Amino acid sequence: MSAPTVDGPTQDFLKALASETRQQIMLLFAGGTQLTVGEVADACGLGQSTTSEQLSLLKRGGLVRSARDGKLVRYRADPTTIAARLADLRSYLACCCPPESDTDPAP
Repeated sequence: MSAPTVDGPTQDFLKALASETRQQIMLLFAGGTQLTVGEVADACGLGQSTTSEQLSLLKRGGLVRSARDGKLVRYRADPTTIAARLADLRSYLACCCPPESDTDPAP
């Protein structure tokens, strides 16, 4: 049996969440909010190029998706992909580190 591994998309998901800045950006999308790069930059106090880079990493990690709205690009959370990545991660963790059963005595 081969050892369980985290696949590339799930690795990108974890890398995207590894930054406090990107975690703060994700909170802006709560409740289905859609924002442009400029709106995210203003809310986080970041430059637009830094914000674009951070959103690109979040997009690669499957946390956000974008849609063009005329000249603007709007970003929003991608709950479908987030759920899939969390399921992948849950499966990996259950395989490598299964939870203790309720019948096992506490140490």
